[in-house]
Amino acid sequence: MKTASFDERNQHWLKLRVYYEDTDFTGMVYHANYLRFFERGRSDFLRDAGVSHQYLLQRPDPAAFTLTNVNVDYKKAAKVDDLLDVRTRSLGVRGVRMYFAQTCLCGADVIAEAKVTAVMIHPDGRVRRPIPDVVEQLKPFDYRAD
Repeated sequence: MKTASFDERNQHWLKLRVYYEDTDFTGMVYHANYLRFFERGRSDFLRDAGVSHQYLLQRPDPAAFTLTNVNVDYKKAAKVDDLLDVRTRSLGVRGVRMYFAQTCLCGADVIAEAKVTAVMIHPDGRVRRPIPDVVEQLKPFDYRAD
């Protein structure tokens, strides 16, 4: 069942406030913190789609996700007290890889964009094929460009 966090195109939205601790000495968000914002967006996407990290770890065949590639394009700077929207789009699974496109927005302004590749792993860190029922559970949440 989809939650209100998804729109009609299967884009997941997460609102975040920029706090002082997110900024550098200039009052702008420190570049590495966008990775944290994107991580929160992907984690909430998965949880809202019914695949939480705890669910994966508590399965009889426990699993987790790890990233193999993140490419961030910084467009503008966010500042303390800004209200940001993190948009997460699942671009599907191909082989062992899962693909996501993420955007951090402040109003209509694009702040940063990320292309993310993730893989499923065993608890000891070895890469594994994605669990078929998890892939099926996530498939309805793949982004529709319409």
